[in-house]
Parts: sequence; structure tokens; C-alpha cells
Amino acid sequence: MRAKKSFGQHFLTNEDIAIRIANALTVSTDGDKTFVLEIGPGQGFLTKYLLEKNIELQVVEADLDMVDNLHQHFIQLHGKVISGDFLKLNLDLLFNSQFSILNSQFSIIGNFPYNISSQIVFKMLDHRERIPEMVGMFQKEMAKRITASPGGKDYGIISVLTQAFYAGEYLFSVGNENFNPPPKVQSGVIRLTRKEGQLDCDETLFKKVVKQAFSQRRKMLRNTLKPFFNDAEMLMNDDFFKKRPEVLSVEEFVELTNKVSDTK
Repeated sequence: MRAKKSFGQHFLTNEDIAIRIANALTVSTDGDKTFVLEIGPGQGFLTKYLLEKNIELQVVEADLDMVDNLHQHFIQLHGKVISGDFLKLNLDLLFNSQFSILNSQFSIIGNFPYNISSQIVFKMLDHRERIPEMVGMFQKEMAKRITASPGGKDYGIISVLTQAFYAGEYLFSVGNENFNPPPKVQSGVIRLTRKEGQLDCDETLFKKVVKQAFSQRRKMLRNTLKPFFNDAEMLMNDDFFKKRPEVLSVEEFVELTNKVSDTK
């Protein structure tokens, strides 16, 4: 089956890499199955290794031809292939209805289409109370951004918003020769593990502050954050506001958010 540009398809062809991705998923060892949703299984190259694990697997695929292919070649997935766009799925209704378990937890895994990979991450963040882990292959540049540390050129909005709620690990890189057709870019596999607890600030305001701070990432915070403060003297004299957003840790963004809250 040929890859379709409209779905951003590049089929992985290296078995060893598929095994490494499947093995990166944390699987329960206490006898209970781990609930897992694979996004964009395509021809099932990764799926076949996931089916060997002690997991309860569902897959979601937008390409109807691939859906038919999965039905034909994986009898273990009978009733567990969801035909649709992951970004449009109501995850709460899906897992409550399919597994009849209220407040079920499920991990996400997949070789993600590069054109929607950041949207997949943001949807995961919106449903983080249900998703303890993600293992995914992204365009390498995006994988580096998500897991970047403060101070580097890759560190930005998606780094801060993701790492506020998940611990990120860059696992390994994948060359474009391992795909058919080969993409023009390199790929990277990451694992995100949910952190416990809540942010010590207003989470909605936190997101606004982070996005505003990075709206002009090379400028000092005293310039980019003027819309949040009426006290111009504080912005000029507080050393905190002489920093640029790319050097701030998640904890410092929390502190910054609380400074904004205190002025309201």
C-alpha cells in the first residue's frame, strides 16, 4: 500500500526500531493490563509488536484504506480499530464506552504524522489526568523542542508547557533511510511521563504568560510582559525581568505567573 501525502504518511521499515519504540512503553508488571492507544498505526508495523505485550490496545487511524488493512491482517484488533481523526476524538467517551472503566488511564504511542505532532501533544496536555505516558516518534526538530532544557535554541513554548506536566526523555534518533518513502527530515523518539501534583499557580494564566514571554524570545521579559503589569518601575528595577524567556525553567515561569497574579 502506498503512502499518502494527504495523511503525512512515511512508513517505518526497520524492524529493530519498531521493537525499540514498543519496548520504550512502560507496561504494568503487577498483572493488570496497561491501556494503550496507538495513533496512526498505518500498516501495523509497530502494532504487531505492541500486540505481543501485556496491554489492552486500541488504535485510531484516519486513512480508511489502512483501516481495512488492519481489519484484514490483525484479528486481535477486532472491535478495537477506531476509524477517525485522533484530534477530533472525545477521549473521555471513547475509553469509558469501550472499556467500561470510569476514569481509566491510558498511554499513547505512535509514529506520529509530523504535520499534526504538536497538536497531538497539546491534546495530550488537555487530557493529562487520563494519560500517564506518551511514547512517540516525531520530526527530530520537534522531538528536541519538546524535551529541550532552558538556555538552548530549541527551548520554547512547547518545551515549557509540556515539561510543566511531564518529564521528557529524548530516547534515540531515526534516520530517514528507515522509512518508505523517506521523509526529507530526520526523526526522534521521545518518552513523556506525567508528573504528580499540580502547578503552584493559575494554570490558565501560566499558559498566557509563557506564550506572551516567547512572543519575542530575544527580548527581555520587561519588554514582552508589559501588557501584564502596570508598575513600570518594577519591570525596570527587578532583576528577574532582565532575563529572556529562553533561560527560565518551568519553576521560574510558575514564579513569574504568581508575580502577574499578585498585581491583579
